[in-house]
Amino acid sequence: MFVLGRIVASIGVVALLTLVYFRFLPVNPTTVALSYLIAILLIATGWGIVEATTGSIAAVLCFNFFFLPPVGTFTIADPQNWVAFIAFLATSIVASQLSGRARQREIEAAARQRDLERLYAFSRAMLLSPGGASVAGGIARHIADVFELPAVAIYDRHADAVSRAGPKDLPTIEGKLRNVARQAISIHDPSGTVVTAIQLGGAPIASLAILDTTLSDTVLQSIANLAAIELERARAQEATERAEVARQSGEPRATVLDALAHEFKTPLTSMKAATGDLLTSVADARDHELLVIVDEELDRLQRLITDAVHMLRIDAGAAHGGTLTASSSPDTGTTFTLSLPRGGPRS
Repeated sequence: MFVLGRIVASIGVVALLTLVYFRFLPVNPTTVALSYLIAILLIATGWGIVEATTGSIAAVLCFNFFFLPPVGTFTIADPQNWVAFIAFLATSIVASQLSGRARQREIEAAARQRDLERLYAFSRAMLLSPGGASVAGGIARHIADVFELPAVAIYDRHADAVSRAGPKDLPTIEGKLRNVARQAISIHDPSGTVVTAIQLGGAPIASLAILDTTLSDTVLQSIANLAAIELERARAQEATERAEVARQSGEPRATVLDALAHEFKTPLTSMKAATGDLLTSVADARDHELLVIVDEELDRLQRLITDAVHMLRIDAGAAHGGTLTASSSPDTGTTFTLSLPRGGPRS
């Protein structure tokens, strides 16, 4: 609509110059041609190639009809006027094209500069973000605010949740977000909604949907890459915090495990001593065989308790800096041996 209005305006400028020179200010054709050329250059600089080309065609027709003899027709009687006409036609079209292309490059450079500034603002906002429970929600808000988008939605596969931002809503977008996140594809909806996968290391970790058609694919991919980095940073920070909590709670838990192991092993030791005495004093073969079975099972139960306590120490974080080895025996299966660092809990 705006382009059509500018085209009509460019034709109006040529018509105005024609009226002034033909009715009120009689001049030679050279002056008219130069005036047309200046007007076309100004149109190309201010508006663009389409408007300038339209103005050039209108100027050529008016120049031929009103200022080249025979006036009032589209024929040219003098061969010299043919040379002037062709020269004016070529000059006006080439000049309008060159000026229009320069204007287009200037517009594209300004758009790239604006995109870079927005991407910088977006990355800075995420770096200064305090985080929190919904990292995806914060990313969606930053995207909507910085890029002035009406609606943004992010699906986080790790949390299996969709976060939304912007004054408008995307009510039926959840299915598309999950599908894009699974298949790592992009969808351009006719309604103007763009859905793209957020990937990290080639694997999709989330998906992004925006209601906008002005962002280029390069900018959209840059937004997705920054969002992927922020999501991974938040997960790494969460894992670090969990590890720190586990480390801080490791010593008291290891102490409790030592006490628990001692409470289990004390009665087993007494039972083991009792069976040992009975084995040396019982003469009946059947009773001796039963006592041997009890003694072996006590040994097996003691090893199982030791292995279980070692595994609990690993879960408690007491084995940081230690060495875990595994060996097999026909009686108990796999046996775990834990070597703890100096100062660690002992059983």
